[in-house]
Amino acid sequence: MSALERFISRIDLKGIKNIIFDFGGVLFEIDYHAPVRAFQKLGFGNFTELYSQGNQDPIFDQLETGKISGEEFLAWLNSHAPNIQRSKILEAWNCILIGLWNPHAELVKNFQEQGFRTFIFSNTNAIHAPVFEKMVDETYGLEKFQSHFEKIIYSHELGLRKPHVEAFQKVCTLYNLNPAETLFIDDSSQHVEGAGRAGLRATQFVSA
Repeated sequence: MSALERFISRIDLKGIKNIIFDFGGVLFEIDYHAPVRAFQKLGFGNFTELYSQGNQDPIFDQLETGKISGEEFLAWLNSHAPNIQRSKILEAWNCILIGLWNPHAELVKNFQEQGFRTFIFSNTNAIHAPVFEKMVDETYGLEKFQSHFEKIIYSHELGLRKPHVEAFQKVCTLYNLNPAETLFIDDSSQHVEGAGRAGLRATQFVSA
């Protein structure tokens, strides 16, 4: 039994018709601290002051809501570390991405076959998305993975990001989801809290 299957087995699904999954940290393994280590190794001294899971520079939010392009973001990083090659900066930024948890993807397929409407809502950006999609394609099959979901929603395409209540409200409106009938699973407590404020049945994924 996978970690996600064990976790969901403890949840009362009575009344639930829709399940929204986070991507990174729930279906896809990430190492949130890897970019910090990589940028420090490159000599980007104050990266930790700019980037943290709970409190980050506004430009990261702008990237994740599509308000700036990937190229503008990389240029901003480069302005803080002009002596570092752009390719090295890109490599350091992408090293957060580890790989798909295939058993978790299969679990979503099972829920879909049981009649649940299944979705992904991910805070991501135009740089990471094609990279992790390529990784999924190589290890699982991108089309196969995408077929397990009614819709995969990326924050940089939606124009809103978690944990803002408005983001969850927009997702529910776009796909005609009743929040009270919708389970949201995310590994970040602030995102779970935001979903709860929007009326979803929200729970924080822990692998233990």
